Amino acid sequence: MPTIGVNKADFYKALGREYTKEEFEELCFDFGIELDEDTSESPRPIVNGEQEAPQLKIEIPANRYDMLCFEGIAMNLNIFLGRETMPTYTLKPPSDGQLQTVTVHPETASIRPYFSCAILRNITFTQARYDSFIALQDKLHQNLARQRTLVAIGTHDLDTIQGPFTYEALPPDQIKFAPLNQTKEMTATQMMDFYAKDKHLSRYLPIIRDSPVYPIIYDSNRTVLSMPPIINSNHSKITLATRNVLIDITATDKTKLELVNHILVAMFSQYCADPFTVEPVNIISPHNHESRQTPDLTPRHAQASASYINSICGLTSSREALCTSLKRMCYTAVPSPHDPDALDVSIPITRADVLHQADIMEDAAVAYGFNSLPRKFPRGSSFTAAALPINKLADIIRLESFGAGWVEVMPLILCSHDENYAWLNHPSDQGACVRLQNPKTAEYQIVRTSLIPGLLKTVRENKGHAVPLKIFEVSDVVYKDARARPERKARNERHFGACWYGKTSGFEQVHGLLDRAMLMLKSALVTREQGLAREGGVQGYWIEEVDDPTYLPGRAAAIYLRVADQTHRIGTFGNLHPSVLKHFELPFPASVLELNVEVFL
Repeated sequence: MPTIGVNKADFYKALGREYTKEEFEELCFDFGIELDEDTSESPRPIVNGEQEAPQLKIEIPANRYDMLCFEGIAMNLNIFLGRETMPTYTLKPPSDGQLQTVTVHPETASIRPYFSCAILRNITFTQARYDSFIALQDKLHQNLARQRTLVAIGTHDLDTIQGPFTYEALPPDQIKFAPLNQTKEMTATQMMDFYAKDKHLSRYLPIIRDSPVYPIIYDSNRTVLSMPPIINSNHSKITLATRNVLIDITATDKTKLELVNHILVAMFSQYCADPFTVEPVNIISPHNHESRQTPDLTPRHAQASASYINSICGLTSSREALCTSLKRMCYTAVPSPHDPDALDVSIPITRADVLHQADIMEDAAVAYGFNSLPRKFPRGSSFTAAALPINKLADIIRLESFGAGWVEVMPLILCSHDENYAWLNHPSDQGACVRLQNPKTAEYQIVRTSLIPGLLKTVRENKGHAVPLKIFEVSDVVYKDARARPERKARNERHFGACWYGKTSGFEQVHGLLDRAMLMLKSALVTREQGLAREGGVQGYWIEEVDDPTYLPGRAAAIYLRVADQTHRIGTFGNLHPSVLKHFELPFPASVLELNVEVFL
C-alpha cells in the first residue's frame, strides 16, 4: 500500500488541533488508515542546510486514490470528524464563454487513443502546494497509471501557450522541442537516446520507443506542450508564479483516464480564487465519436438497502441515521421516497473505489465505528468445521496415488487455447471454454477444460529427470454453463488426471492406477452388459474402446460408471498420439488418464 508523507505541523493545523501520537493512531484506525511513522521521534535528514521538518508517514489503502496527497487525507479526515462537509465541485466556463478546445487526430488511435483535459483558473501555489501537486501526479503515475502505461499526466502554464490545441501522433523525426528543464531543442529520436541513461525517465521510454508514431500535443502556434507519456515541454512548465494550469491526460484505459482527471481537479481546485470550480475543455474527436466536455463532475448515483447494511453490521439504525453516518464518508444520502428500505446515495467524483452497495455498507460501518458494532455469538448450539465431500474424495485419490508411487503436481489453471485443444488434436472448443478477455500473453488465454495439457507441460519441463516419470493431479477444470448463476455462467468440475512417461507405453500403468482409485472409491469393476441392464443393473464401472484423436487408434478407452440407476461416461485413458507428443516436445511415449471425480458424490 502507498505511504504518504505529510508535514506534521501543517497537517495538524489543517485538522484544527494538535494530536498526541496515540490519539492520531486511534483516529487513523477508526478511519481505516494507519500511521506508519512519526519522524519527529527519529533523526531527520538535512535539506538545504536545514533539518527536515517532522513528518507523519501515513499508509493509505491501495484503492483510495483520493488520499494520495496531503489535501486528500486532510479533506477526508475533516469530513469524518464533522469539521467540514463534502465540497460541491462545479464547472465554470471562462468569462467570455469560449471554452478551450483540443482536437484529437485519428492517428493517435494507434498509440494512446484517449484524451482528457481540465483547467484550474486563478490558482495560488505555495511551495508546499506545488510540491504536493507534483507528488500527487507521481503517485498516480506509479499506482493507478501502472508506471504511465495506462495514463500519463501533463501540467502546463496556460498563460505561456495559446489555444486551440491539437493532440497528434507523428513520426519521431518530425517532433522537435526543448524538453522539461532543458534549453536545447531535440527531436524525439534524440530524446530517446538522451534519456536512455536517466534514472527517472528511462523506465518509461519502452512504452512508445518502438512505435512508428509518437503522441504529441501542440498549441495553435505549433508550440509543443508535451510528448506523453515521456516528458513535458520546457516552454510551458508550471512554477510557483503560475496562475492558470492546463492539465492534459492521455491514456490507453478510458476509465482510468477520467478518474485521474477527477482526482487532480478535486484535490487542487480548492486553491483556486473560486474554490472547487473547474473550467471545462472541449475535446473534439470525430473519428471515434467521442467529442465531449471534460471533466464531468456529476456525482454517480446508486441505491443501498438499509436492511442489508443493518443485517451485515448487526445494527437496527433508521434510514436517517444511516444517511448521517454516510455523510461522514463523503456521501450524500437520503431515504428513497419510492422504496421504504432504500437509500438514494450520491457518490462523489473522488470515490472511484465505490462499486457496489457492499462498499457503501463498509463505509457505514466505518462511520459508525467498528469497535462500536454489537458483538454477539452466532445463533445455534455449536458449529464444527468439516471438509467438503468433494475434498474428501480428492484426498482419497491423492493419498492412494501417492502411495502407489506417483508424484503430485500442481500446474496453472490457465493455458493457451492451442494447448487445450489443437495440441490434443481437438481443433474446436465448441464454445465450452471460458476465455480471458484481455490475456497478457498467448500462454494464458483460457481456463483449462482438461488436466492433460498441464501434466504434459510439467513432463516437458522435467525431461532431464530419469524416466519413467509418474505424475498426477487432482484439481478443477472449468466449463461454460448457461444454467449457472448469471454473474458466473460457468462451473468448476473436480478431475483426477495422471501421466506415465517413459521408454515404453505405460498403458497398463495408468490402467492399474485407475483400478486402484476406483477400488478406494468403492466402485467395483463390472461388465458392460451388467452395467447397462435396464432393470437391476449392477452398480460399478467398466471400460470400452473409444476413438479419440488425442490417443493412438486402438489404444484408448472410455470409462463408464453406473450409479443410482444412471450411466455416466466419466473419463478416458490411453496412449497419446505421436502428434500430441510432438506438440509438447516429448520424445518418449506417454499414457494419460483423466476422469471426473464429482459423479461419485
